Amino acid sequence: MTTFVDRVVLHMQAGDGGHGCVSIHREKFKPFGGPDGGDGGHGGSVSLVVDPQVTTLLDFHFRPHLKAENGKGGAGSNRDGANGHDLLIKVPNGTVVQTLDGTVLADLVGAGTTFEAARGGRGGRGNASLANSRRKAPGFAELGEPGDQLDVVLELKSVADVGLVGFPSAGKSSLISVISAAKPKIADYPFTTLVPNLGVVRVDNHTFTVADVPGLIPGAATGKGLGLEFLRHVERCAVLVHVVDTATLEPGRDPLADIDTIEAELAEYGGLADRPRLVALNKVDVPDGQDLADIVRPDLEARGFRVFDVSAATRVGLKELTYAMAELVDESRRAAPPAEPTRIVIRPKAVDDAGFTIEAAADGSFTVRGSRPERWVRQTNFDNDEAVGFLADRLARLGVEEKLAKAGAHPGDLVRIGEREFDWQPTLYAGVDFIPGNRGTDVRLEEKSSRPAAAERLAARKARRQRPEDELVGADGDDVLGADGDAPDEG
Repeated sequence: MTTFVDRVVLHMQAGDGGHGCVSIHREKFKPFGGPDGGDGGHGGSVSLVVDPQVTTLLDFHFRPHLKAENGKGGAGSNRDGANGHDLLIKVPNGTVVQTLDGTVLADLVGAGTTFEAARGGRGGRGNASLANSRRKAPGFAELGEPGDQLDVVLELKSVADVGLVGFPSAGKSSLISVISAAKPKIADYPFTTLVPNLGVVRVDNHTFTVADVPGLIPGAATGKGLGLEFLRHVERCAVLVHVVDTATLEPGRDPLADIDTIEAELAEYGGLADRPRLVALNKVDVPDGQDLADIVRPDLEARGFRVFDVSAATRVGLKELTYAMAELVDESRRAAPPAEPTRIVIRPKAVDDAGFTIEAAADGSFTVRGSRPERWVRQTNFDNDEAVGFLADRLARLGVEEKLAKAGAHPGDLVRIGEREFDWQPTLYAGVDFIPGNRGTDVRLEEKSSRPAAAERLAARKARRQRPEDELVGADGDDVLGADGDAPDEG
């Protein structure tokens, strides 16, 4: 059964906003008391927070779909809907949030660090909030805005000061078990360590963490063995320690070749060339191991490495090794720039920023892009003519009609805003004030009927009832003039 997971794909869905309510206040002797529809509640957001008690992403391996609570709809008597509860996801320290294509969204380091991954939708306003001096009793309300839907990749990169690297069965787990309180699995076969182990080491007044990285083999940076999965756990380490097995019985293995192989893999992975290195020649308690350590020590020191003969079994040389680790970690911490408090950056809106842009396509259509127009469209109930007219008024006040005309749009052209498409008819809205009518209707959207008016129908009916001889004989029986002004012909 899987006990450690350091990479998962999460499918996040923030809560949708609740719909606004359309309601008219009614009571005895007051059948029309004005609009009293409440606003919808906001949807809950999905946020990630670092919790020191969480060390793996295992929970998300089995539950990758996360959804926050939706906002409640508004109700009559000016009752607003409840907001949806935010979903707070606890992740380990060192979690990196990325998109599916690899774009880094956040690097969560430090207890309590929070990142809002998916924002909940806004609740729609009820007709009580939409009332004004001209639209005294709106017959519509805004719809709730859908919450953000996002797929992200979580990668765990262990936050440790020192990383132990080396071939399988080099003694890394044994080493971390004696210098710290960590209790990793230890056995006499390769790839015993399948997950990174973290241990806390205290040396005098210095405290630092050590990570035992699973064994690396040639080709680890390209996916062989377990290296590609766990090389990310040494990215944050300030110091790297090569743990070399000086008592190995495998043919073709020697400390110099092992270090060259590991260095080649680290170089291919990238980003680790500037980390200081130490070399721990392990298993010197074995006679052949001590002899081999004495042979290779001059060559390693000639390369600039600080070399320590250690034994996890007898604890020989561990004190000197831990003091050297503490010294390098302390130097790295002093060289790091001081942490600065989070700055509040205020970026005022430009004076010529209309809040939207218009893009013309080759097929003659136009696309309006902008947070406000797209949000207004999402919150509009297109089954309600009054709501559509209200949207048209808002777009006209924002300047969308004017910009479309300047961009070359003609009546009947296709215009896209968000997921909606419209046939642009500027004469319906531009410069025409709202005229209150029946709730839920807008006279500006009513199509002119082909049926004649009442006066026209009356005149046509009279014309049909008039007899032909009435056109020739007047009311007193006298002959009337013909069409050309002459008297009609007799007999």
